[in-house]
Amino acid sequence: MSHLLEFTRKGIYCPQADIYIDPSHRVANAIITHAHGDHARPGSKHYLAHKHSEPILRMRLGEQISLRTVEYGEEFIIQGVKFSLHPAGHIIGSAQVRVEYKGEVWVVSGDYKLQNDNFCTPFEPVKCDVFISETTFGLSKFKWQPQHTVMDEITKWVLDNRNNGITSVLMGYALGKMQRLLVNLPEFDFPVYAHPTIVKLHERLKEAGHKLPATLPLKQSLSAKTLNGALVLSQPSATDNLWLRKLPDYQVGFCSGWVGAFEKKKRTNYQRGFELSDHADWEELNTAVKETGAQRIYTTHGYTSEFSKWLRVCGLQSMEWEKMHDSGAVQMVMSMPEQNDI
Repeated sequence: MSHLLEFTRKGIYCPQADIYIDPSHRVANAIITHAHGDHARPGSKHYLAHKHSEPILRMRLGEQISLRTVEYGEEFIIQGVKFSLHPAGHIIGSAQVRVEYKGEVWVVSGDYKLQNDNFCTPFEPVKCDVFISETTFGLSKFKWQPQHTVMDEITKWVLDNRNNGITSVLMGYALGKMQRLLVNLPEFDFPVYAHPTIVKLHERLKEAGHKLPATLPLKQSLSAKTLNGALVLSQPSATDNLWLRKLPDYQVGFCSGWVGAFEKKKRTNYQRGFELSDHADWEELNTAVKETGAQRIYTTHGYTSEFSKWLRVCGLQSMEWEKMHDSGAVQMVMSMPEQNDI
């Protein structure tokens, strides 16, 4: 059975256009859904992405990469195949890829969330025949609180620490989480510091015209007294840096959709977890699938089997993306709705 898009060892491939989406290996032509390192990898000959991804892609993949950028909704045709990028709401510049050929429409979601983070362009559903959806949090136990609720929790934690002379070290991904935090937290009347990696990234975003609240660069020369009671933003990989070790009294807060699972496993590398994810939760995944109108859904990343089984319970044709070229037995599973609840 031929497909408009195929799963290969290099990633999602469109044979007609000879182009890959978020390839895992070096290829000639790549469409990039967003600038996170597990989707945007170095070494390909030509890249295409949304224009808001450009400053970070060049910073991470090389200033001289061959990169074409487009607007959301701008159509471009490659060997008769019509493509366009549409907002995914995941991080700045994140996009869903719409692919149309001979009247058939497929959409590759990339990573996405439906909550509006007030920084990147909000998610927009795209009608299609086939939807390839991420399922990072594809279990019913994952249900996010409203964004303002989580921001209120973080604000209270920071202010309580401030009143007790404790430095608040807030951890999260440099790209995505930190911009979301800065834009949605209140403007504190005390210093907010950021790790050099975050500062450098924000400088590139600001140069490209994106507005972000100011932060002070975190330097090794800063004294513990200076950082006393301050808010420090950092990525998780920096937890072992010397600046953290020298703080006399601090607490680490970690922002992630996984904090609930971490706490059940009694993780002890942070004192406070805040359930804040840049991915869709269970309800958002279901909403996104419904709004596409697709009758065939492939699941990728995360709880692929569980969410695919649930979609079959709902009467849709669904299977894991990686199995799309397996034997006829698997193909038959995709074509038959699941009769048993999960």
